[in-house]
Amino acid sequence: MKKRKVNKKIKRNFFSENYKKCWDYLVESRKFIWAIVIIFFSFVAIGFIFQPENISQLIMDMVNELLNKTEDMSYPELTSFIFFNNFKVGFMGVLYGFLFGIPSVLFSLVNGYVVGFVAFFAVSSSGVSSLLSLVPHGIFELPAIFISFGLGFKFGTFWFYKDKMKNFSLFFVESLRVFIFVVVPLLIIAAIIEGTFIHFLG
Repeated sequence: MKKRKVNKKIKRNFFSENYKKCWDYLVESRKFIWAIVIIFFSFVAIGFIFQPENISQLIMDMVNELLNKTEDMSYPELTSFIFFNNFKVGFMGVLYGFLFGIPSVLFSLVNGYVVGFVAFFAVSSSGVSSLLSLVPHGIFELPAIFISFGLGFKFGTFWFYKDKMKNFSLFFVESLRVFIFVVVPLLIIAAIIEGTFIHFLG
């Protein structure tokens, strides 16, 4: 009985300590995360306003390819596909941030532009109310992506410190901790909601 209580206490301490460290690092990284949010929504606006023909065709081809790929998927397959796709994007946003944070910023503006582009065509074909259908997709997914890209952006600043290797290790470990304990759970919830919406309600 005592052993079981001790094990429960160890597990509780493990999670509470890690989530406290995650929160502390998120607070420390908030300026980078907010910068990513601003970049993202700035390019959402640009994507909504400007649709050059060559870029429009490229995005439409990507969207059609994605729709064709997911068309016959079962609910579990679709949910898994959404999760692993977002996981890959988020993890790349963190990992490639070591290149001065530039890839994280580029991922943010490209994704923002695509969202704005899709929103424009949704409004054009079905009216403003169609934007409501995009809400379930973003409630958990967007915060997860913003955090990932923001941490990647901060990760790239290790180059500007005197002790580069120390800060590289620190930023990488803390970013990985936040990704595992915060981003991954958000992406799991987002995939379940989005998969349900597309498969049963979409």
